[in-house]
Amino acid sequence: MKIYYSLLLALSILSTSVNAQKDTIKLKEIEVSSNRISLPFSKTSRTITILTNDDIVKSAATNLSDMLQNVAGVDIRRRGIDGMQSDLYIRGGNFDQTLLLIDGVKMDDAQTGHHTMNAILSLENIERIEIIKGPAARIYGQNAFTGAINIVTKSVTENRTAINLNYGSYNNKKGEVSLAHKFKEVAILASAGYQESDGYRFNTDFENVSAFLKSNFKNYSLITSFGQRKFGANGFYASPAYKDQYEETQTSLVALSSNYVAGETTVKPRIYWRRNEDMYLFIRENPSYYRNLHISNKIGAETNVVFNTGLGKTGVGLDISRIFLVSNNLGDHQRTAITGFIEHRFELLNETLDITPGVAISSYSDFDTKAFPGLDLGYRISEKVKLYGNIGYTYRVPTYTDLYYVGPTTKGNADLEAESALAEELGIKFTIPDFQMDVALFNRKSDNLIDWTKDNEADKWEARNFSEVVAQGLETNLNYQFKLGEYQQEFNLGYSFIDDVIKDNQVQFTQYSINSIKHQFTAGIDTKFCPIFSEHISYRYVERTNGQNYHVVDAKILAVLKNNMEFSLIANNIFNAEYTETNLVPMPKGNVMVGFKYSL
Repeated sequence: MKIYYSLLLALSILSTSVNAQKDTIKLKEIEVSSNRISLPFSKTSRTITILTNDDIVKSAATNLSDMLQNVAGVDIRRRGIDGMQSDLYIRGGNFDQTLLLIDGVKMDDAQTGHHTMNAILSLENIERIEIIKGPAARIYGQNAFTGAINIVTKSVTENRTAINLNYGSYNNKKGEVSLAHKFKEVAILASAGYQESDGYRFNTDFENVSAFLKSNFKNYSLITSFGQRKFGANGFYASPAYKDQYEETQTSLVALSSNYVAGETTVKPRIYWRRNEDMYLFIRENPSYYRNLHISNKIGAETNVVFNTGLGKTGVGLDISRIFLVSNNLGDHQRTAITGFIEHRFELLNETLDITPGVAISSYSDFDTKAFPGLDLGYRISEKVKLYGNIGYTYRVPTYTDLYYVGPTTKGNADLEAESALAEELGIKFTIPDFQMDVALFNRKSDNLIDWTKDNEADKWEARNFSEVVAQGLETNLNYQFKLGEYQQEFNLGYSFIDDVIKDNQVQFTQYSINSIKHQFTAGIDTKFCPIFSEHISYRYVERTNGQNYHVVDAKILAVLKNNMEFSLIANNIFNAEYTETNLVPMPKGNVMVGFKYSL
C-alpha cells in the first residue's frame, strides 16, 4: 500500500506540471440510451456511469463481470475465475433487484436473479456500458429496484474480421472469431467463442460456448445471442462445505426492433424472446441424489413512442410479457405482466432547468397492480456545474425461487409479499474538458425486503420479508485526462459508502441483502509512452458490513502493431490477496492471461 500511495502522489505532482488536453472521445456528447427519451450524457439528471469501448480495451478485464467490478457503487460477487458465476448488485441491493439489458431488451429471469449475468456478451461485441444507479422502475419497470445496466452492442462501421486467442493460468484457454460486414442495405456483426479451464481449485473447472449475431436492415434491427456454461460449483451455493456441486446453464435471446420517424414523432416497437435453462446437481458424480432442472421462457412485445413539442419531450410506452416456467423443483408456473409508461421532460429558463416527471404502472397476473411514480430534476448553474436530484418508488415481485424452492439447506416461502422502496438522490456534476467529477448522496427506504434468513446456525435458509431496511450512502467519481509528450494519459478514482440499517430485525443470519459493501475505493491509471505499448493498473479496496476487507491490484500491458495485430498480458490479483465475495468461496490468487488478436 505504501508503494501504491507513493505512486498516486507522484502522479498528482507530475500531472500539475503538464498541459492537460481534452480526449478525442467527448463523453458528454454520448447519447444515453433509453427506450423512450434518450439524452446526451451532459443533459442527464441522474447518476450514470458510461464505460466506453476505449475503457474496455484498456482495462485488465477479460469479461463483463470483471469490468464492472471496478465501478464505484457496483458490487459484483463472483465465484471463480473469468466471471464464471457472478451476481450483480448496485448500491446495496441484491442480485434480484438490479436489471440487466442488452440494447434495451430486459434480461430479467423469473426463476432467479442468479441468472442475470448468464446472458453477458463478449467484450468484443460491446460498444459501451451504461450504468444507471438509483431507482429506475419508472424507466424500465420492476427489477430495476436499485439500478440498471444497459449493454449497448457495436454498430458496423467497417468490414472487419478478428481472431482472438488467449491462454492463462489454470489451463484457461479462450478463443473467439468475429465478423463485421456492411452490404448494400444490410450490416451484420457476428461472433462465436469457446473457453475452457481446469479451474483454480477442486471442482471449479468449466466450459463455455457463446454466439452472437446482430443484423441491421434499413430501420430494423435483429439481435440474437446464445450462451452455454458448464462448471463445477465447489461451495458456490448453500454451504461452502458442499464441494461436489455442479451446474449447467443455457441462455438465449432473440429480439427484433424497429424505429419509425414521422415529423416530430418516433415510434419504436419491439418483440423479444428470452430462454434460460438451468440444470443443477448437488453431487456431480451422483446425479440421482439431487437434481434440479428449470426452464424459463419470456415472450414479450413493447412499443415506445416519443413526441417532440414546444413544451418538451413526451415518452409513452407499453410492455406486455408472458412468462412460462417448467421445473421439477419449483413446479410449473405462468405469469403475465403488463407495464405502461409515461414521462415528460420540461426544459425551462433557457434550458438551465430540466424537470422530468413520470410514472410506470405494472399489472401482474399473480400479484397486485402497482404504480411507480418518479421525478428527475436538474439545474445547470454554469457550463461546468450541474445540480441534480431524483425521487422515485420502486417495486419487485418475488422470483419463483423465493416462493417455491426446496433444497437440502434452503426453502422458499409461498406467502412472500412484494418488495417496495422509496429512493431519493441528490448530486452535483462538475465538468471541464480534461476533468470530470460527480458526487451523490442517496437514501432508500425498503419495505418487505426479501432475503434468505435463519434464526439458528443449524436451521435451513428460508425466504422472508423484512419489515423495513434503510440504506444511506455517498458516492463520488473523478476522471482526469492529461498529456505527457504526444500521448494521452488518464486517471480515475471512485469511492462509495453504504450504511444499511434493519429496522425491527428479528433474525440472526441473512445471506445476501444485508452484506453490502460498506466502503469501496477504486482507482485506475492508463498510460502510454510510445506508439506501440499502453499500460493499465487498477486497484480496489473493499470493506463489507461483515467486517471483511481486502485490497486487489490488476494490471495490463497492450501492444498494438500496424493497427491489425495486438498482444496483451493481463495479471489479476497481483499481490495474492486472500478474500471472498460471496458464500465464503475463496477467490483465486494471482493469475495471468496472455492474448493475441489479429484483424483483417
